[in-house]
Amino acid sequence: MIKDRNQRAPTAAEREANKAFKTVRPTEAMTDYAKAQRAIHDNRERLKAERLAREAEAANCTKGG
Repeated sequence: MIKDRNQRAPTAAEREANKAFKTVRPTEAMTDYAKAQRAIHDNRERLKAERLAREAEAANCTKGG
């Protein structure tokens, strides 16, 4: 559908190019977002493991000491 009467319809080559670029752009953006989310998740898991280790060590010290 053409929204503006002065705008011409895209050619077949332009439509194919648009399809190719459309599939690439969101994938790259999502990849960056996914990488950032993965880094946040990994850091949170690392910090959780460190906290649990400290709590377990503190619990062992109070029971044994």
